[in-house]
Amino acid sequence: MTVDFDFSHPEVLDAVRRALDEDIGGGDITTELTVPAGRAASGAFFAREPMVVAGTELLEIVYTTQGGVDSLELLLPSGSRAEPGDCLARVRGSAQTLLTCERTALNFIQRLSGVATLASRYVAETAGARCKILDTRKTTPGLRRLEKMAAAAGGVTNHRLGLFDAILIKNNHIAAAGGVTAALQAVANQPIPAEIEVRTLDELDEALACGAKHLLLDNLTPEEARRWIARIAGRATVELSGGITLETAAAYVRTGADFISCGAITHSASAVDINFRLTLD
Repeated sequence: MTVDFDFSHPEVLDAVRRALDEDIGGGDITTELTVPAGRAASGAFFAREPMVVAGTELLEIVYTTQGGVDSLELLLPSGSRAEPGDCLARVRGSAQTLLTCERTALNFIQRLSGVATLASRYVAETAGARCKILDTRKTTPGLRRLEKMAAAAGGVTNHRLGLFDAILIKNNHIAAAGGVTAALQAVANQPIPAEIEVRTLDELDEALACGAKHLLLDNLTPEEARRWIARIAGRATVELSGGITLETAAAYVRTGADFISCGAITHSASAVDINFRLTLD
């Protein structure tokens, strides 16, 4: 599935509100005591390392939620590439507002741009191949929609958003259902295509015999994956997962898989370095 860049989604608005409430609480004591209420200022967000930008659209929500600013200019929207020194956005308004919102704004943009940047590095490993990189549900609780938007900004194909929009039968489902055949029969009449994880060659053959069209192969070496995919022989699409890193992604791409899913894109992405500079008008 594809997650649209819908920054007006209720989950996104709620995430911003919660982040501001978490940081500001009953008020920004330092700013209120040291900065006159009527003082105006301008601020700018600068990249301090190469990155793929994500989340700059949230700035409008951050400032609007906190009371608004006089002007906001987004220079690099989500999906843009930035080099050190590039300006991502400029804002002008109350110095108090800019200072109070600074950390929340940076936290979102740094985190989401980190996800987008790591996603773009995985995508680079598939250059020229038909294999696509997928993200996973291994996201920060409460920020999944935003992190999947960031992954898409980096060029990744979004996998299911949650448990509600796709059927993915994992090993514990198979055990609870009573086996591969029982699990596949239980979902046979559903309008949503079903994907099933297989852990052995016997399970692989059983799934194919039941007509499975989407297979998940987990924790195989590239050579093992190549042999299993040859055995499948185009009878089903294949997703590979399990500890696939930037260093090994290219080897997995060459196995003939249709998809590679990488939880690291969201659970192990490091925040990028972005600087906010304030100047008085």
